[in-house]
Amino acid sequence: MTAQRPSLLRGLASFSGMTFLSRVLGLLRETVIASVFGANAATDAFWVAFRIPNFMRRLFAEGAFSLAFVPVFAEVRARGDEAALKQFVARVAGTLGGVLLVITALGIWGAPLLVHVFAPGLGDDPARLQLTAHLLRITFPFLLLVSLTALAAGVLNAYHKFALAAFTPVILNLCMIAGALWLAPHLAIPISALAWAILAAGVLQLLIQLPALARLGVLSWPRWGVAHADVRKIMRLMLPTLFGSSVAQINLLLDTVIASFLFVGSQTWLALSDRLMEFPLGVFGVALGTVILPTLARHHQGTDREGFQRALDWGLRTALLIALPAALALVLLAKPMIATLFQHGRYNAFDTDMATLSLTTLSCGLPAFALVKVLAPAFYARQDTRTPVRAAVVAMLVNMALNIIFVLALFAWWHAPADLDHGLIDGLARVPGLHMALGAASALAGYLNLTQLWLALRRQGVYRAQPGWARHLGRTLLACALLVVVLLLGRWLWPDWTTPPAWVRLWRLLALLAAGGGAYLAALFALGFRMRELREA
Repeated sequence: MTAQRPSLLRGLASFSGMTFLSRVLGLLRETVIASVFGANAATDAFWVAFRIPNFMRRLFAEGAFSLAFVPVFAEVRARGDEAALKQFVARVAGTLGGVLLVITALGIWGAPLLVHVFAPGLGDDPARLQLTAHLLRITFPFLLLVSLTALAAGVLNAYHKFALAAFTPVILNLCMIAGALWLAPHLAIPISALAWAILAAGVLQLLIQLPALARLGVLSWPRWGVAHADVRKIMRLMLPTLFGSSVAQINLLLDTVIASFLFVGSQTWLALSDRLMEFPLGVFGVALGTVILPTLARHHQGTDREGFQRALDWGLRTALLIALPAALALVLLAKPMIATLFQHGRYNAFDTDMATLSLTTLSCGLPAFALVKVLAPAFYARQDTRTPVRAAVVAMLVNMALNIIFVLALFAWWHAPADLDHGLIDGLARVPGLHMALGAASALAGYLNLTQLWLALRRQGVYRAQPGWARHLGRTLLACALLVVVLLLGRWLWPDWTTPPAWVRLWRLLALLAAGGGAYLAALFALGFRMRELREA
């Protein structure tokens, strides 16, 4: 068991390193898009058109499929029959590809209907509705391509080869940057350049995986395999996890529905807030979940209860160590980050203020989102899909209720009497800032989901906290307190972030990040933390 301990840290470092590169390019991508296109009806249309297949991507590719596939792949691989393993991968690829090909065709054909369903607020604006449907038809095949890419990534992850799978999103970011800068000026509908870039990225992301699969000896032509016993097992595990694995994405999609009724630009402000919040979540939260799932599945297959608990404990400690200070930094530096990264070109100070509202509330949920990424694999590795599904459905329903309650509460607080002259729906679109309510609702729903999963693990007796948690939590909180003091002093020293030149904003933001991060790490080590603790999985 000792030989397995460093593998989690090495896997996390490998996956996080590539994901960090992807997220940095993702921020550059959003900066370019904001500068070139601004925050308006066209960019709102694009984010709706991208969010629909992207939601399904995270549901099928990064969510339900991956969480169902990896444990079953571990079972088939453990049998030691290489030919059967290769056939299994081919059958899964053929079945997944066939089903998603039909879904993709239906999505392209029914694009206007999907826009009506997921952004009903556009129904009164035929031009915005038509533009969104046009963009959705271009982006929808991305679902098929990226889901097959996720299958390839699942195989590579099962062999503890995380770097290539984590690198593939870099291709999407590079394609979208190229589309905004070079393709958009040549198109009659400039914003459609982003949609074509997404489609091209889907093709390239899949192709780059194939040589690695060939070297592992598992690459073959896809074949239909719905009757294959192990494929059917994946389907049984996958269906209930369609909700359970992606509650955060379902909540964001519900946000899209409500945001379609709000002030123009709300979709874009929410998208940029999500991008910044996803930076630490993707680099560390998703990375932890991805790395820990094969390890938990292996321990479960080997009936190694102690190893299972140690790996899960390691994941929880590591997630908390990173997510808590990241959340505090995002809340305190929301405006400096948005102003520095996005306030260029057609993206103005008003847009900065609006995106700051949603980033501040959404970031409060980051610790919950990250810890769920660690806890959920503890159920899926044991092929228990019912528990996380129940937790996710409850959290989703509460999120829906909170969305409505918080939006109406803010409207009642902020609106002027004239905003109700044409009714409540029209009034919602007249009051800027209501989108921040959606971030607050998502954050609270994340904590509800986390609480349910934690209580279920304790009730099932699957997890027992390892020694040293009180010390770990105490010094993390003290280090976070110092981080908050340093960042508050910096905000007091530099209160204005919308009027200084871009280079001034940049060096000030870097100084605050360095000072805050340095203070946090210095406090941790002064209180006795050592890097070897992260290898004790």
